[in-house]
Amino acid sequence: MLSLHTNNASLSAQNSIAKTQSQLSTSMTRLSTGYRINSAMDDAAGLQIATRLKAQTSGMTVAMSNTQNSTSMLQTAEGAFGEVTNMLVRMKDLATQAADASSNLADKTAMQAEYDALGLELGNVMKNTTFGGQTLLTGGTIAAAAGMTFQIGAASSETMTIKLDTAMASVATSLTSASVNHNAAATGTELTASANAAIGSLVSAIDSIGVVRSALGAAANRLDHVNSNLSNISTNTKAATGRIMDVDFATESSNMTSSQMLLQAGTAMLKQSNSMSSMVMSLLQ
Repeated sequence: MLSLHTNNASLSAQNSIAKTQSQLSTSMTRLSTGYRINSAMDDAAGLQIATRLKAQTSGMTVAMSNTQNSTSMLQTAEGAFGEVTNMLVRMKDLATQAADASSNLADKTAMQAEYDALGLELGNVMKNTTFGGQTLLTGGTIAAAAGMTFQIGAASSETMTIKLDTAMASVATSLTSASVNHNAAATGTELTASANAAIGSLVSAIDSIGVVRSALGAAANRLDHVNSNLSNISTNTKAATGRIMDVDFATESSNMTSSQMLLQAGTAMLKQSNSMSSMVMSLLQ
């Protein structure tokens, strides 16, 4: 029907052009940002899933940093205990030598002086070993009654707790028995009075230190495995997020080209439809 008031062809062309412009705008936005989803309107469900995965990935990245820092802390403590063990071994050697009948009082007195110096350094290492300004050993993080809790994942339930307070109490007791200088500066009598008894105390101290070192090493190894697993999960989660959020450039480029061609065709048809009124007027001539 030819009509002056209603140009159906023009209305149809305008509607088609509006849709094509919207599609073209969407394609250009996706290609410029690199994301398939730039707002919830693009894919509401996909955005929700991707946001949850992104939050998980971010949390795991922080957890990986936690495991590395915690491993460094445990290695610091284990290293300090390694030096304590070296000093205890030297003290045991001195006690073994002093216990022999070939050592006279002057020899034992000289050995006791070295023994006392080592005892002082034992106390220094145990009291002053720190990590990030935080005391680790005597009265510190490692000896805390509540234990050490590590956050090893993005969820609140992903924690790892190690309790060494009992083992650390045993260490403190054995060190005190092995050297009076462990707690305060004094002249000891371990070698000059009963060197043979000191040997037994030192063996006990070395064993108690070994228990703690073993626990720290096991915990550090576990954290290393946790870190590797987190890295694997994070990598695959990021890939899943990318599959949801990232745009396929090949497909979207084709869509943009198609929309541009449709827009050109729609514009041409709109021009043609606008000539319909002149056809109506020609009937009156």
